[in-house]
Amino acid sequence: MIAQSCMDISLASPLLGGLSPQHFMRRHWQKKPLLVRQAVPGGVDLVDRSQLFALASHDEVESRLIVHREGRWTLRQGPLARSAIPPLKQPNWTLLVQGLDLHLPSARALLDRFRFVPDARLDDVMLSFATDGGGVGPHVDSYDVFLLQARGRRRWRIGKVKQPELVPDVPLKILANFEAEQEWLLEPGDMLYLPPGWAHDGVAEGECMTCSIGFRAAGRDELARDVLQRLLDGADADERGPLYRDPLLAATEAPGRIPSALQTFTEAAVVRLLADPNALACALGEVLSEPKRGVWFDTGEASLSAAIGVRLDPRTRMLYDDAHVFVNGESFRAAGRDAKLMRRLADQRALDAADVAALSVGARELLADWLAAGWVLRSDR
Repeated sequence: MIAQSCMDISLASPLLGGLSPQHFMRRHWQKKPLLVRQAVPGGVDLVDRSQLFALASHDEVESRLIVHREGRWTLRQGPLARSAIPPLKQPNWTLLVQGLDLHLPSARALLDRFRFVPDARLDDVMLSFATDGGGVGPHVDSYDVFLLQARGRRRWRIGKVKQPELVPDVPLKILANFEAEQEWLLEPGDMLYLPPGWAHDGVAEGECMTCSIGFRAAGRDELARDVLQRLLDGADADERGPLYRDPLLAATEAPGRIPSALQTFTEAAVVRLLADPNALACALGEVLSEPKRGVWFDTGEASLSAAIGVRLDPRTRMLYDDAHVFVNGESFRAAGRDAKLMRRLADQRALDAADVAALSVGARELLADWLAAGWVLRSDR
């Protein structure tokens, strides 16, 4: 299925309660919560209960089981066999299944509705299945999240974090002194947006499913570490640069001291590595387009015909900047018509046959490599 064209971000959207994406980003994004009644009228039907339980049993699917019983919280990481999941009649338990957009076209389509936020920030769709009373306790996230009620009902209480202390000796980060300021009961199709730092507690009223559309929020030091590692990996091992030399080195009575000249030499080497803005931008794009951990691609077709269209595999991350396109952690130079069409592929996640035919021979060869790797798939258009 071809992904729909990029949305008009100036138009009012029922998904955002009649706000346009532009207005929502200015008024609410990372600023204040928003409750939208019937954002998706009637809710969404991504997967039934038995299919969700089956997904949780797979090694390649990230899942967690949280049970609150007799005052005790327990957490079990997946994969989870069906026998590990409590009976449906037992209250107060929750199954969380992460990354549904990697496995279900319906979840990928739901995620695409939130692409008014850059893909570099978009993370995944998580589905929470809970029996009556189920939840994960009052907590706070470091990232933005849209909480869309898919089926059943869930009561949400939210508030600003006044006391960040956590309940000790539990496997979850549960706030010890949560104070709710607002409270709503969400029906199927209702949605709550929360910026980072807002404490929230969602409790199922009867059996329910809730979709969480989450966003990536890498820490400054984590991102710097990953980018620096990419820069180092990209440095040509055969081009070592000038060797450190110290012809004026004097005899020393303190052999354990690092020479100041060696410190200066090292500082200059690091500064030089970071001084190339093109290399830095390239490393950042490679880091941001890296597939999620545990993602594997099936080998695709061996050849590409200019008479076919293509679409990105749901697991593929594709981004671009002014000089490059980035696909699944790799970078490629792009300019002119090829750059325009490759950016279209990243934005729309598809190219029709006419666009494929318009690519240069070199770009079509590159696209053929991606097709063989399973990064892109044949499309009927």
